[in-house]
Amino acid sequence: MGLLREYHRFLFEAGTDEAGRGCLAGPVTAAAVILPPGFTSVLLNDSKALTERQRLKAEKEIESRALDFGIVHIDPETIDEINILNASILGMHRALDRLRLQPRHILVDGNRFKPYGAYSHECIVKGDGKYLSIAAASVLAKNARDRYMEALHEEFPMYNWKQNKGYPTREHKAAILEHGLTPYHRKSFKIKIEPLSLEL
Repeated sequence: MGLLREYHRFLFEAGTDEAGRGCLAGPVTAAAVILPPGFTSVLLNDSKALTERQRLKAEKEIESRALDFGIVHIDPETIDEINILNASILGMHRALDRLRLQPRHILVDGNRFKPYGAYSHECIVKGDGKYLSIAAASVLAKNARDRYMEALHEEFPMYNWKQNKGYPTREHKAAILEHGLTPYHRKSFKIKIEPLSLEL
């Protein structure tokens, strides 16, 4: 069974999702997407189920066919200040702010959200594997964040962010132990420099 076009048939919907929530470094990136009526796609699926090549191909389709979309990065300082859950929700709100068109209903990936203006919303666990608009947001957020981390890699190549994208891989943790933390690491994630503080 393919992904569904809509949740409420008679409401103008936007899907929203984030990428990078579980990373040790870099932003959490959110996207919001409004797809046109009758939209179908053989490419689009949850970004975690797609290869990089498939995501990039899907991204081009989304950008060319979506009625509107917005993408936002929330920096590590903000994540540390308000926590990752609130930063993720803030990112989705700001991505919705970027939309020129105003949706009447919002489809949110996951189980936590805060009201956005006067618009109704629906939280859908694993929604990126169920609804096209959320899947589209997932793809745009993931691709945008990957490019962001690849750019940061040029400044701090010893962490290999072009490969691990800031996720807590064994290699990334070992680099933290050797080189310490950067301004792009999330200090609230209790990353310590001391060797015994990280399980490798």
